[in-house]
Amino acid sequence: MNTNTQLRFAIYGNTSSVNKSSAISHVLYLLRQHKAYITIHRDYHLFLMHNLQISLDGIDVFCDFPDNIDFVLSMGGDGTLLGAAVSVGAKSTPIIGINMGRLGFLAHYSPADFASCLASLYAGTYSIDQRTVLSITTDGAPLDTTPYALNDVAILKRDNASMIKITTEVNDEHLNTYQADGLILSTPTGSTAYSLSNGGPIIAPATGVVSLTAVAPHSLNVRPVVLSDECKISMTADCRGQHFLVAIDGRSTTCLTGTKITVRKANYRTNIVRPGNSTFYDTLRHKMMWGADVRE
Repeated sequence: MNTNTQLRFAIYGNTSSVNKSSAISHVLYLLRQHKAYITIHRDYHLFLMHNLQISLDGIDVFCDFPDNIDFVLSMGGDGTLLGAAVSVGAKSTPIIGINMGRLGFLAHYSPADFASCLASLYAGTYSIDQRTVLSITTDGAPLDTTPYALNDVAILKRDNASMIKITTEVNDEHLNTYQADGLILSTPTGSTAYSLSNGGPIIAPATGVVSLTAVAPHSLNVRPVVLSDECKISMTADCRGQHFLVAIDGRSTTCLTGTKITVRKANYRTNIVRPGNSTFYDTLRHKMMWGADVRE
């Protein structure tokens, strides 16, 4: 890519902590040095205006994700990137995660890395991970949240200590009726999140599979199941209360007992930028501290 080309950036950011925006001045400085076009999501723009003494002169503001954007910057942790991915949706504009959070499986870059990241964008030496997205539908009232998940979809009990029963079908064939606190349907991207904390498998990106992992199952012989992401997976929850929870990438909503939730692979993918010399396995070893000796 010609270094004189003007790249266009849309910026999302964490609005819950000033510390997670401490690097924004440095990022904006570097973008301005490259004469990049910059636009910031309205909520993040208001947060910066009210909480940080920085100049936002010459920067546009957007509500709905604009057209003709080359890259998205996500300032925060993986949760911020998940929110950015929802807004980008089927436009599939590549997302760059600047990790201001903790673990950061998706946010590959630290603030100190951004100068080299920007250089790689202009040189074309970065890589793109294409991540599977799930589409969620119901046989009742539509969900009151965006029905797409980059990480996972979880069916969970709501108001009482009783378990729920989740009848699960794969391509209309009965798989199991889970008696548990919940059931997680995860993409490879989400396999290192909620699913992992419940004993689910770690799945490499682009493997073409999803996993089903029960949350605190009543039976000890229930184990995670790995399925093709071409499958249609349907889950119907029966619980003592009138409602159960559906959590889509952590965005929770309620559904009436007996509602069937059907999950399929979406017709688009989320594109995430990573350094050209970095792989999923590098990230896994580093973030999970595999091979680290705490005695050293």
